[in-house]
Amino acid sequence: MLTKRNVLMALAGAGLATHSTSTGTGWAQTYPDRPIKLIVPFPAGGPTDVMARLIAQWLTRTVGSVTLENKAGAGGTIGTRSVAAADADGYTLLFGGTSTLAINPAVYKDLRYDPITSFAPVAMVSTSPFVLAINPSLPVHSVEQLIKYANANPGKVNFGSAGIGTTPHLTGELFKSLTGVDIVHVPYKGGAPVITDLLAGQIQMTFELTAVLLPLLQAGRLRALAVATEARHPDLPDVPTMAESGVPGCLASSWFGVVGPAGMPAHVVEKLNLEINRSLRSDEIVASLNKLGSQPKIGTPQEFAALIATEVQRWRTIAESTAMAVN
Repeated sequence: MLTKRNVLMALAGAGLATHSTSTGTGWAQTYPDRPIKLIVPFPAGGPTDVMARLIAQWLTRTVGSVTLENKAGAGGTIGTRSVAAADADGYTLLFGGTSTLAINPAVYKDLRYDPITSFAPVAMVSTSPFVLAINPSLPVHSVEQLIKYANANPGKVNFGSAGIGTTPHLTGELFKSLTGVDIVHVPYKGGAPVITDLLAGQIQMTFELTAVLLPLLQAGRLRALAVATEARHPDLPDVPTMAESGVPGCLASSWFGVVGPAGMPAHVVEKLNLEINRSLRSDEIVASLNKLGSQPKIGTPQEFAALIATEVQRWRTIAESTAMAVN
């Protein structure tokens, strides 16, 4: 359950209980008067980096110069930690997401940052759903049939993930706990080898982003059984949700947004939130996000803070139930 304390702490991080606009209208009008640095805690070239660059380019046109810096390492924790320790003046921001702000805090014991108290949520950017996909050689065409098959063949169905503690891994563990099926986790060093072995039939199933699997699903090389969202995916209209498939609690998505160090002035948060939300209403950004398999997510800093608090608690509960703590 999400505690009242966590909600209050999250809202405080959003700027509601820290700085007010009384810091000076002159300073508010001149922000930014130097380049803003947007930290991406992953290598250049990936989907996270591409999305961050879209936002940085928009803000450069509408707010002021925004430079992007890739500070990768340790599953995104190095770059995330650096922003938590930065000055809370609005000139250092983080392009964070599910893994850095919810999964890692649930799995790792010593992050040296707290997803709720260390950051001021600014704005959500996007969300991308996960889908349960199988090799077509598996003789099932629905989640119900998969559960029956796995129960009749305990330990013979393997699901792959990009590694221990990743979102696909924890989603698989969530599926196991909700259904009671005996399936075996096979961790890989990244997502690409998971897809390779799934296509080859070395593993039978995985949970992965729709953007990654969509071409293979459309070509019939893989079969989608369900999307782990509350509503069906527009690119997979014939694929039911997990709730429609009888597993309503199995929800998983990859979301991203912009946060800064806790204590950022409220007027800075509000200005950045306004412009990021404007970008998410533009045809240019919407089309670019859709190409990445993501949908824009417009909202307030308070709504983003509440989402982070909810997601942290949800994934922590899942990790604890499966004894997933890494260090």
